[in-house]
Amino acid sequence: MTSPVPPPVSQETFRALLRSQKVWDTELPAFDPAQAPAAPLPLFHAWFADAVAAGQPEPHTMQLATVAEDGGPDVRTVMLHDADEHGWHFATHASSTKGRQLAARPEAALHFYWAAQGRQIRVRGRVTTAPHAESLADLHARSTGALAAALVGRQSEVLPSYGELERSSTAAWERARAEPDADAPTWTLYVLDPVEAEFFQGDAHRRHLRLRYRKAADSAWARDLLWP
Repeated sequence: MTSPVPPPVSQETFRALLRSQKVWDTELPAFDPAQAPAAPLPLFHAWFADAVAAGQPEPHTMQLATVAEDGGPDVRTVMLHDADEHGWHFATHASSTKGRQLAARPEAALHFYWAAQGRQIRVRGRVTTAPHAESLADLHARSTGALAAALVGRQSEVLPSYGELERSSTAAWERARAEPDADAPTWTLYVLDPVEAEFFQGDAHRRHLRLRYRKAADSAWARDLLWP
């Protein structure tokens, strides 16, 4: 049974709803940039742990911005797989739209927004691909559903009908359960090596704190405060 089509919303109703929304209707944490670590990774780890403790839904999701084939921007939400001394890790099919974009121009930006604490993190840098064995190991460490989705493949291709997706997905789930070490040839783990990272702490009086890290030629990190 199909879901009913939602009734249309007038422009006036939309604007009224939009303007009635509250921002950070909670007590926000303090942040002293002078006490921040010398590099962005430890601060990211600490803020991520804070977001989890604060009950932020899906703090491991992030926006991934790439450069499209026509030179314009493109963005979507993906899942963070790791953040370590090598960089921020995420995965997708190399044959997908974002995979092709990264192959043509291996640069990207990431954005995290954790409303529960009024925090944002932006990370920008060059992207490299992990070896296929490492990509598979990362995939196999995740859920059966993640493997099934990877086995379906054909990401970003035109879908003739939803029924075809249902059939492909059912077959992929059966294979994922029967072969938990199955190969997904185009599944690729990507690593963004940051050259810049910004940490934004919201403030109820709009005196937002923005701490920017920038990597110098000697790989040391320079820190600056930015006007909000």
